[in-house]
Parts: sequence; C-alpha cells; structure tokens
Amino acid sequence: MQSQEVSRARSTSSTKAKAKRKGRGKERIRWGLKPLHPQYIIGFIDGEGSFSVSIYYDEKMKDKIFIRPVLEIELRADDRKILERIQRTLRCGIIFECKYERYGWYPHMKYRINRFDEVTGILIPFLEKYPLQAKKAEVFKYFKKIVQKRMKGEHLTKKGVREIIELRRKIRALGKKHPSKTARVRENRLLSGVRR
Repeated sequence: MQSQEVSRARSTSSTKAKAKRKGRGKERIRWGLKPLHPQYIIGFIDGEGSFSVSIYYDEKMKDKIFIRPVLEIELRADDRKILERIQRTLRCGIIFECKYERYGWYPHMKYRINRFDEVTGILIPFLEKYPLQAKKAEVFKYFKKIVQKRMKGEHLTKKGVREIIELRRKIRALGKKHPSKTARVRENRLLSGVRR
C-alpha cells in the first residue's frame, strides 16, 4: 500500500455528536422551499460541483481503512438560498459556513453530501437518472467505481486500495486547473475580496 496516499484520521464520532447538537444534518432541510428542476441541479454540479474521495487509515476503526466519497458545492454566502434549494430537492446533505477572512474573501457556504448511505441511496441514483453533461461526467464515472468497490468490500484488500487510489488519481487529474506540473496559476485578490 502506498502510505503517502493514506492519511491518519481522528474518530468522527465526536464530530457527528457535535453536528447533531448544533442541529446540522437532515433535520436542517428547509422543507418549505420550492424544489428545483433536476436538470438545473445537474448544470449546477457540472459547473460548481466537486467530487472527491478521502482515504483514511484509523487504528480505532474495525476495518482500519475508511473510504469517504464526497460531493461538495461551494458558493459565496449571499447565494446560500440556492444551496438550500438543492438540499431540499435532493433531500440530503448538510450546509455549513466557510470563513476565509484571512484571505480577504467574502464568507462562503458549502453544501456537502458525504454520508455513505446518502451517496449510494440518493446521489448516485439521481446522477444516473439525470446524467452530467460536462467533464464532471467522467469524474463521476470514476467516483461511482470507487463507491462500488467500497460497497463490495474491496477497500479492505491491498489490491482494492491500490485500485481506489488509482481511480482517485484520475479524478484529481481531471480537476487540475492547469496542465503544467510546474506552472503555478494563482488568483490575486484585494483585501476587499475583489479579484485584480
């Protein structure tokens, strides 16, 4: 196993308990909001969505290796309502605030689906029924293969972990902002959060 690809993780039980106490999670869905058309959400994921897969090694866990597939959509905080309507339509995921004051950026909100039952039972069937149209369609193909490998328990074998790491590498390669490995493209912003 490639040790540099697998990182140690803290137990998530305390994080889940805190999230429940704060009222985050399914119970925070604003049911009164009007659902969005599924094709609108597909376009949004094509443009603003981000698929990722974390691989953790945790001695405290029964299976030791933990694979977490995640879909995230991050927007400025003044666009929170659209994230709430996406959450309402999909009936899953959480929304939380990202603070970027140290960069001089406006506050952001992030919508995240990372519970495995929601990924397998809601997100993947939704994206199979309403396929992505842009480059993210290929990313989703690798993402789905990783999820299937975890469902089959292949993440518990060295071969399975190697295959998952390779699929994750393909996801990351498709998400690169610049084809050059040496070039660094950086977006400059003023303290006001406005690009210059």
